[in-house]
Amino acid sequence: MRSDLLRFADWSSPVRPVARELSSALPDGDEGRPPLLFVPGLGHGPWAFTEHWLGHAARRGFPAHAVGLRERGDLRAYAHDVVQTAASLPRQAVLIGHGAGALVVSRALARYPARAGVLVAPVLDGWAGLGAALRANPLGTLPAIVGGALRLSRRQLFSPELPVEQADAYRGRLVPAGARAQWQLLAHRAAPRPVGSPPVLVVGSPDDRVVPRAALDRTAARFGAAPLLFPGMGHDLMLDAGWAEPIDAILDWLGKELPPTTP
Repeated sequence: MRSDLLRFADWSSPVRPVARELSSALPDGDEGRPPLLFVPGLGHGPWAFTEHWLGHAARRGFPAHAVGLRERGDLRAYAHDVVQTAASLPRQAVLIGHGAGALVVSRALARYPARAGVLVAPVLDGWAGLGAALRANPLGTLPAIVGGALRLSRRQLFSPELPVEQADAYRGRLVPAGARAQWQLLAHRAAPRPVGSPPVLVVGSPDDRVVPRAALDRTAARFGAAPLLFPGMGHDLMLDAGWAEPIDAILDWLGKELPPTTP
């Protein structure tokens, strides 16, 4: 038996239950598609997916949900919330995480038998991401190293194609992440392998100023594939000017990997 499935910490020190925010968009009919559960990164909330991706996925026949991460949690608590939310859905879900949410999903996949996993601009290689962030935005990154708030710049999150007013409005909705969660982005152990060996897709941009291209390649290689890349986009692919292209590619991939079942 895999030792990571025993989860002694969950017995000796159970995760404190909290009310979880869940946003949903459902298709008009049951097309036999698996539900999608989107997990935002630090500072973001379900709103980052309700803006475009949830409705778009629903229009293509996928029940789509986005869960909010608890305040002042850690990776174990975040993964717990994702697993509990996925288990509450009527069908076995696809887990889709963005940024630090992809790190959470990588841990949830080790505990929940997902139909598939999608890691969008994944922050799994923390030290490489720190170096990229320091080069792109030293003033916003240095405080996070000593427990302050990480402040991502407009150039890190979005491409120049997104209007400045819209980019600033999105940045205004970001909330500070807890110091513990920020530190765990750097100092964390690799997640155990996923339960049931589901297909896993890595999605990102070679122009991301938060996750370097080499980190995308390393993450994808862990799952035996190459990353699906969208040049010219920033870190927040779901909010950037070209948001439709990545989600359509993800849904196309899911359609090939997971043909719809008979309702």
